[in-house]
Amino acid sequence: MTDVTAPSLARASTRRSRRLPVIWIIPLLAVAIGVWLAWDTLSKEGPTITIAFDSAEGLQPGQSQLKFKDIVFGTVKSFRLSPDRSHVLVTVATTRQAEPLLTDTTQFWVVKPRLFAGNLSGFSTLLSGSYIGMLPAAAGGNPERSFVGREEPPVLQTNVPGRTFLLRAHRLGSITLGSPVFFRDLDVGQVLGWDIGKMAENVTLHVFVRAPFDAYVHDQTRFWDASGVSVKLAPTGIDVQLESLRALLLGGVAFETPDTVDGSVVSTADHVFPMFPDRQAAQAASYTRKVPVISYFNGSVNGLGPGSPVTIHGLVIGRVTDVRLLYDRATESVLAPVRYEVEPERVIGIGTKSAFPTVAEGVKALLDRGLRAKLQSVSLITGQQGIALDFVRDAKPAEMQKVDGAFVLPTTESGGLGDLQAAAATLLQKVNEIPFDRIGEHLSDILAAADNLTAGPQTKQAAADLTATLAGMKDLVHHLNADITPALRQLPALTAGLQKTTTSFSHLAVSLDNGYGNDTKFNRDLGRALIQLNEALSSIRALADLLARHPEALIRGRPGGGLE
Repeated sequence: MTDVTAPSLARASTRRSRRLPVIWIIPLLAVAIGVWLAWDTLSKEGPTITIAFDSAEGLQPGQSQLKFKDIVFGTVKSFRLSPDRSHVLVTVATTRQAEPLLTDTTQFWVVKPRLFAGNLSGFSTLLSGSYIGMLPAAAGGNPERSFVGREEPPVLQTNVPGRTFLLRAHRLGSITLGSPVFFRDLDVGQVLGWDIGKMAENVTLHVFVRAPFDAYVHDQTRFWDASGVSVKLAPTGIDVQLESLRALLLGGVAFETPDTVDGSVVSTADHVFPMFPDRQAAQAASYTRKVPVISYFNGSVNGLGPGSPVTIHGLVIGRVTDVRLLYDRATESVLAPVRYEVEPERVIGIGTKSAFPTVAEGVKALLDRGLRAKLQSVSLITGQQGIALDFVRDAKPAEMQKVDGAFVLPTTESGGLGDLQAAAATLLQKVNEIPFDRIGEHLSDILAAADNLTAGPQTKQAAADLTATLAGMKDLVHHLNADITPALRQLPALTAGLQKTTTSFSHLAVSLDNGYGNDTKFNRDLGRALIQLNEALSSIRALADLLARHPEALIRGRPGGGLE
């Protein structure tokens, strides 16, 4: 038998694979992406802050953003009321970039369309919606997470180089937040805000002046209120001063630095300056020397008040500071003491140095020279008065006196309108002194005498004689009219005869003069008779000539004249 060997079976062996299945790559990749996204998100997230606003108008959770220079630094998450329900607490999730900007000096406000400080802003929010604006400080500050938002945006919404100065004023006037600051008619800054002084005695304005104009502000710089329009009656006419239309609408502040202080040190930030009500007052403040003076007027001081000018030769050298009434027991009369300040630096040649060793010696010297004060009309339209100083000749001597630190300057009679009033009063007094009653009595006596004379017998006799004379003349004219022709024919012969008679009388006068002398009474009487006779002959000749040319003249009278 053949042996059949059974075939051997092969054994299978197994071993574990050490490679990661491909299917696991996808979840691992997803986990890695998720971790990276989480890390990236957490690395970009900043702190969560809370901002308190009066209202959340225009803001939407999850949509409204926190921006600075148009860069998003966070998103509004939610709203809630404050515990006292007076504010809305807005929670904002910021980015990592915003963290260094969140200090206690950072300002927040809601950006929306508005008119502020004379500018229209926030028009882009009409489409995109309102957002929260942020303005961090330039440097410094402590980290902060809770803030109080502003209702109005800050005037300077960017860090502009420049300096802030403080202005002390008695009243705010029409100056508002954002009012412009002018220097030589250029807009160089803005009003940032104001504070009320202690016990509300004054107002402190925070004024920002941009670089490089802040270098023109020195300690002697003068600031004044440039709001509104100033209209004054100047010697050349009506003077109208207006800084700009913007200053007229929003108010404004202007400043000027005298040319004499160009080399002085520039003022530091937050330096305090006084703010004057107008430019004229600011210019007057540059005069540092002021001499207080008081004068007592016993007449009317209507139209005189604080601010009225004090002049000499028509030019202003000071201002009135106070006007009051005082009862003088010595004279039992009411006086008006007027206090004013004289600025000697306004007189060229004096400057900051006094012309006398002391002010008292200077006042005494001026009093000895006759310096006196009087009221003078400044404007006839408004009735304003001022004080005019003048040197009066032959003035009564006056001693140098002081009352409450002010030098006493005697007064004299007012000039101008005051003199006219005094002259009018004197004229009325003289008119009142005229004895009209006595004059009336004398006139009555004269009229009575005239009446008696008219009604007397002599007057009646004179009237009767005049009537008879007129009747005789009427008869004469009638006869002359009837016999005019023969009379006219005889007049030439009559005239010739009279001429011969005159010649004969002349020869006779010569003979008598030779016989009786030139200085006898007969000669003088004869001379007068000849003169009268010559005049009669001349009249008769003229009458004859007239009647020869105009016979009707005896009835109608001389042509162009009266009845002959």
